[in-house]
Amino acid sequence: MKKETQPTIQSVVTELPIDVHCEEYKHYDKIIQRFPKQAVYIYSFSEQRMVFAAGWKDVLGYEDSEINMMLIVNSAAAQYSQSLNELNNKAWCFLSTKTEKLEEYSFTYEILRYHKDGSEIPVFSTVGVHKSINGKVDQIIGITQYVPSLKFGKVMQFATYGPEKEEFEESLNKELFHHFAISRKEKEALQLASKGYAFKEIANKLGVSQSAIEKRIIPMYKRFNVKSLTHLISFAYDNHVLP
Repeated sequence: MKKETQPTIQSVVTELPIDVHCEEYKHYDKIIQRFPKQAVYIYSFSEQRMVFAAGWKDVLGYEDSEINMMLIVNSAAAQYSQSLNELNNKAWCFLSTKTEKLEEYSFTYEILRYHKDGSEIPVFSTVGVHKSINGKVDQIIGITQYVPSLKFGKVMQFATYGPEKEEFEESLNKELFHHFAISRKEKEALQLASKGYAFKEIANKLGVSQSAIEKRIIPMYKRFNVKSLTHLISFAYDNHVLP
């Protein structure tokens, strides 16, 4: 029997931009808060189009009317493109298995995105479920903040939030095993290891088992092609994962 494949985020989004004349856009235009150097979008899967966009001129140089979902998906700088695509796809697959409290799920990540002029812009982004219908994701909201102080190496940093955030993060970690990405929990454990704490001590500090800490740190050896904990910590500093 042929294994059923999960749809990718690219297969369920379009290049349709906002329609500033529709009532939904006018509604969001009144209620969505705006902040300097911050861009927002809302994409509707039922309408298969962007239904709201604001602030993109100040962040990536695009007029709000130019913003569409495929542009957002494809604007990641080359070194983060594969990791971000995997993150988006696995998050989409995870959320497809949930039917309750969907609006409480979100994830964040830090990457460089391409500006319209071709330059690379450091951003901190949040993507969350904005609206669900009958236990399925209907709209997602994305918020992208230009943060010039962010420093980047090869590794994309991300974090998950929601009612089952541990399961959410574990599912992404498992699927992102071969990509240069690191989760909030992994970074938390690695930061303590960099201060000289043994795995058992880290486990005590974080209130988890020693095996849980091993599962957070050991797989990074293969992911980042390092041979030891010292090498892993050095790699993390070189790539601005650790301050």
